[in-house]
Amino acid sequence: MPANHFSWNSFFIRLGFALILVYATYNPSGYSFFHWTKEAFFGEAMEITPPLALSGVVLLIGWAIYIRATLRSLGTVGVILALAFFGILVWWMVNLGLLGVDSVSVFAYVILFILAAILATGMSWSHIRRRMSGQADVDEVDE
Repeated sequence: MPANHFSWNSFFIRLGFALILVYATYNPSGYSFFHWTKEAFFGEAMEITPPLALSGVVLLIGWAIYIRATLRSLGTVGVILALAFFGILVWWMVNLGLLGVDSVSVFAYVILFILAAILATGMSWSHIRRRMSGQADVDEVDE
């Protein structure tokens, strides 16, 4: 497979990693880094362990990679447009009765999925744009 080949499979791999990153950081089930950290700081033990610290650093690295790539690919306006697009889709689903607003947990999962989808789109946008327009994005290189 060529190095510049991009397919749906490539996008779904990026989406899978974005979902892992987002849901490992926070999810309503109570099994996330947020809940683990909250228990470490405000629980009975009040103990910060090496696995907790390592997990935090790994998540920070993941967030830095995804956010930087998304902002460089989509830009601030692109991220705002993506949020507006997905926000209107959620609004439409609520309006059609496909998504209830009475369950905060379900709504949180939907919002977290949208966040992961925007991050995956940002990671993939240079490839998508090249396939649509034939134009390649080139990062600035300092000489």
